[in-house]
Amino acid sequence: MKSHNTYVKVRYAETDQMGVVYHGNYAQYLEIARIDWLSAIGVSYKKMEEEGVMLPVYELKLKFKKSARFDDELKIETRLLKKPGVRIEFAYKIYNQEAELLTEAETTLIFMDIKKNRPTRCPVYILELL
Repeated sequence: MKSHNTYVKVRYAETDQMGVVYHGNYAQYLEIARIDWLSAIGVSYKKMEEEGVMLPVYELKLKFKKSARFDDELKIETRLLKKPGVRIEFAYKIYNQEAELLTEAETTLIFMDIKKNRPTRCPVYILELL
């Protein structure tokens, strides 16, 4: 399904003393890529929340193949796995500037009605953009 590339430069604060990206930072990289993916198809995450829908993470899977390091230019490929319903699922591949595969990941998010704090279906306008 739809795929998009996002680029992130690893900052010093995201690494440990060995210059390796701390594993907890990968969730932020995936969030950056996911919001960029939504923007690329014409969806404003901010506007979606203003309209009463949020996307909390339900599941996160990471498979580390090689370390990302300080000052690396990461390319994050984000791909929608299937047409969303109540859930939306993404797959990611993170590469360094030498095109080495560093990390594979998947996330599942749930469309939530902010007022009811309950799952809801994917907004129709997002389905139309897909």
